[in-house]
Amino acid sequence: MQLSTLKTYIHREQRPLLGLVIGAALASSFIKLAGEMTEGETQAFDVAFLKSLRAPGDLGTPIGPHWLLSAMRDLTALGGVTVLTLVSILAVAFLLTRGRVKQALYTALATGGGAAFGTALKSLFARARPEVVPHLVEVNSLSFPSGHSMNSAIVYLTLAVMISRSFEERKPRIFVIGVAALLVVTIGFTRLYLGVHYPTDVLGGWTVGAAWALAMGLIATRLQAQRKIEQPGEDPA
Repeated sequence: MQLSTLKTYIHREQRPLLGLVIGAALASSFIKLAGEMTEGETQAFDVAFLKSLRAPGDLGTPIGPHWLLSAMRDLTALGGVTVLTLVSILAVAFLLTRGRVKQALYTALATGGGAAFGTALKSLFARARPEVVPHLVEVNSLSFPSGHSMNSAIVYLTLAVMISRSFEERKPRIFVIGVAALLVVTIGFTRLYLGVHYPTDVLGGWTVGAAWALAMGLIATRLQAQRKIEQPGEDPA
């Protein structure tokens, strides 16, 4: 075996272990954050952060130029149920046009299952929306973890992980996942700017969503490796 081939093999073998370590760290961070939030230890930070995004002496006016509020409202829609559902449906439809039925089914289960899990978490913690500053968009659901932050991480990061698996080169993989991560971070920040979530809501959503996407990627990799063993030479579904 050539040295370059050996290095590639070792690198591939290390990926699942690294993924498990990162996933465990994310899960641990969420549990710790949820515990501190439930006990009220994060309230002072949450309130101070939201107030810092409003004009001094006028909590109804966000900081920044006048056009920024409109931009934030547009960007926050990228994490809404309508857009995320449409993106998921289009991704599944694209995979079906390529004849990748199993991968399409798995993608649908991964994104749909993540959304259901997030809804269950919201009901479990039942945290009310922040009232420290006026809301700049209409909201009518519970607060922790942030649905926009969590579901955007679940959908965009899961799709990014699935797409990145099609590339062997490191740069395209990093680019795809990096773009998805930037989008998720941006969506999360819009929820703070609009005053409809506490910072801990957003952090909780990010950690849960990232952990879910990572878990789905590891499972997909495992299933693909198993199929290659059982049916060598067959293109991955």
